[in-house]
Amino acid sequence: MEILNLSLPATNLFASNYLEQSVEVQPFFHYRYNDSQEDMKRIAELNNRLFPRIEVAQHIESFMESFPTSEAVKKSIDKLKLADSLVVIGGQQAGILTGPLYSIHKVISIIKLAEQKERQLGVPVIPVFWIAGEDHDFQEVNHVFVENKQSVDKWVYPEKVHQKKMVSDIVLDKGICHSWVQNLIKNFGETEYTNGLLALAEEQIAKSTTFVDFFANLIMELFKDYGLLIVDSGNKEFRQLQKEFFKQQIEHHDRITHSLLEQQKQIEKKGFPNAIDTSENAANLFYYDQRLNERLLLEFERENDCFVGKSGVISFSKEELISIANENPAVLSNNVVTRPLMQEWLFPTIAFIAGPGEIAYWAELKLVFEQFNIKMPPIVPRLNITFLDRSVETDLSELNLDLAEVLSNGTKQDKGRFLEAIKDQELEQLFTNTINLLLEQYNLIKVKTEQLDRGLLPMLKKNENYLLKEIGFMKSKLEENVKLQHDIVLKKYARVDLALRPEGSPQERIWNIFYYLNQYGQNFINDIMTGSYEFDGRHKVIKL
Repeated sequence: MEILNLSLPATNLFASNYLEQSVEVQPFFHYRYNDSQEDMKRIAELNNRLFPRIEVAQHIESFMESFPTSEAVKKSIDKLKLADSLVVIGGQQAGILTGPLYSIHKVISIIKLAEQKERQLGVPVIPVFWIAGEDHDFQEVNHVFVENKQSVDKWVYPEKVHQKKMVSDIVLDKGICHSWVQNLIKNFGETEYTNGLLALAEEQIAKSTTFVDFFANLIMELFKDYGLLIVDSGNKEFRQLQKEFFKQQIEHHDRITHSLLEQQKQIEKKGFPNAIDTSENAANLFYYDQRLNERLLLEFERENDCFVGKSGVISFSKEELISIANENPAVLSNNVVTRPLMQEWLFPTIAFIAGPGEIAYWAELKLVFEQFNIKMPPIVPRLNITFLDRSVETDLSELNLDLAEVLSNGTKQDKGRFLEAIKDQELEQLFTNTINLLLEQYNLIKVKTEQLDRGLLPMLKKNENYLLKEIGFMKSKLEENVKLQHDIVLKKYARVDLALRPEGSPQERIWNIFYYLNQYGQNFINDIMTGSYEFDGRHKVIKL
């Protein structure tokens, strides 16, 4: 398996600057991700702090009992209990069938960087994946994209969820899920691996109660041999470990919000847009209201000195909210601002694996961390990976396309140049002359009509448009005929776009890992994991 390293811009301007470690973005972080000397500084900082290693390890051990496991997983749990242990951590929402490829890329990044750091530093480094089970945006996790006649179809899981439930609380209808997954995998096309893949999915559905269970079962089945540990931020037992930290967040909510807004101003001065949508009233915590069966974002009303949600439907004094954190932390959850803080309090993090969007919002949190006298961990860009099938590589070569250009922008410009080149120029000129002549004659008729009966002008315009439409229809039919003569070449452009830049988006945002497992078998993951990856910000193209 060959891996190509390409320098491509990130999907947002801030992340592109971060990959280059430009002077504009460096002040917003405590560590440089591409400087090995920074690791020793980070370890020195972590050594001066206390972490609930034993409690967290025991929780993970209990939480993961029902998921696929291995000796490597048990070893990771034991390592996490050690006083000098470190973690590489990252997270994602629990997408159906593991969601888009970037979720898989993030898992791979966490595992591979943990392996590298353990070799380099000579201390235990454990890969941890943080499932964002407290998230309530079901529409973001309930679908998979599939190929359909050289285009992209969105297959939505048919079960409806009407309340703003946390994904951790959404119960999986096994019958609906089984039927949906079976149809989806069969849609990928029958291969020698299809039946085995169906059996794998069916086994994990049978063991799963919720959406998060299904996600976690699949992830652990695919990656259990690499010592991956998982946590679910929506898990009620996990919240018990967080109660003291929730209390700190509530006590100092105003300092958190003030620091965030101040950092955002500094970033704006550098010409970058803000990534986090916030306000001066933000409390940066959610409350799960069991009566409404909804997760509500809290705000702080200064005039009434209380925390409110859903336009005042719920209301708590600071003392009441601290009491809730102490007695029932399961009903509280973090937002995008406070989750990194919670994660940092719980885990001795040597590196956080971040996607392009996460890099931008972590930059806005530096002053927030400093309010609690701690530093942000080194933010390491996750591996950006594209899988390049041999047949698509052949198409690229035959079309003389630049791979980096296609990955960034697709084939639109090259295809446009090809279409221009195959146009029948004589036919094009004939239609241009015909249209010009028609417009010229209708202008003369318009002058006469104005003299005879102005009331007929709308009908004249309608008649003119009708003729132009008919000429355009004939022109398009003849152009289609020309395209049909070059159909083989045009289909190659379509195949390249569909594989590498579907719907104008990066491959990792559209396609799902099950397509590749169906094509290459379950050993596909092991093959990918044998590769050697540099965390240098460059794009990885894996030739299949």
